[in-house]
Amino acid sequence: MHYQPHVDFAFNSVEHIMRDVNNGWAVRYTHANVASFFFIFVYAHIARGLYYGSYKAPRVLLWAIGVIILIVMMATAFLGYVLPYGQMSLWGATVITNLLSAIPVFGQDLVELIWGGFSVSNATLNRFFSLHYLLPFLLAALVVAHLIALHTHGSNNPNGISSSGDRISMHPYFTFKDLVTIFFFFLVLSILVFYYPNFLGHSDNYIPANPMQTPASIVPEWYLLPFYAILRSIPNKLLGVIAMFGSLLILLILPYTDLSRIRGSSFRPLMKFAFWLFVVDFIILMWIGSQHPNSPYVEIGQVATAFYFAWFLVIVPLTGLAENTLFDIATVNKSSNIDK
Repeated sequence: MHYQPHVDFAFNSVEHIMRDVNNGWAVRYTHANVASFFFIFVYAHIARGLYYGSYKAPRVLLWAIGVIILIVMMATAFLGYVLPYGQMSLWGATVITNLLSAIPVFGQDLVELIWGGFSVSNATLNRFFSLHYLLPFLLAALVVAHLIALHTHGSNNPNGISSSGDRISMHPYFTFKDLVTIFFFFLVLSILVFYYPNFLGHSDNYIPANPMQTPASIVPEWYLLPFYAILRSIPNKLLGVIAMFGSLLILLILPYTDLSRIRGSSFRPLMKFAFWLFVVDFIILMWIGSQHPNSPYVEIGQVATAFYFAWFLVIVPLTGLAENTLFDIATVNKSSNIDK
């Protein structure tokens, strides 16, 4: 209601919301911090899906819709980060949109089409504001599709087996169980909003956007740092852009590269170990994304990026094959002992 998507007024209009609008500070800080929590929950949800093998058939469509939700979420969050028009907003928008110029032949034209000019300007801010408002409706539709796909085959579980014959009602059992988590979330959110509202943000975004002064370090919000680290770890611009988008889209191949006959990691010690290696690698990438691109951070980022892709393309298939072999050996030994 009070925001002005204009390069001269955007920053001041946000400060007006913070200082003059009744409870505007509470609305803005809640909005910004809930966005961070949204990503915390979604990353935890994806990690749980990876750990329990929820991507395997017959839930491939469910997993694919989930990956699309993640990508749309990231786009929405990036657009929102540009709107306050501080230093990080301007330069983050400039860097990320400029990535498309790496596309051969029409890349630069595409960037100028998105900008609506020859740099981030009024037109850019206007369309980003509109899209930041509209994309959550697409997100809501995708969530409905996600739930429909979920209800087709039902939820997965830690045992990786069908639970059709042993179900309990959602209410009151799960309602009250989930309320514990919800109240804990409100407690942590309240502490952040009221005491540490800028803990997950960047201080440079309280400096008005200045196209003539580049910040010492241009970094996106914390939840995009792993993918930013992957982008920076590859010297070639086009290959870096492909790797960044590929690091998200590679999630789609998991149902086909996980060759194990056993679902999830509960009964797969090798996969369980590989999963925790992947979590550590993701955290390392997040840390590298927040550092200046100097030695040794660049080299660590390159190793972490190589491991990230190797996990999907090499480690998961080999782990599945090894565990299938061990399973067959154990089954043969057990049947021979029974015969004796």
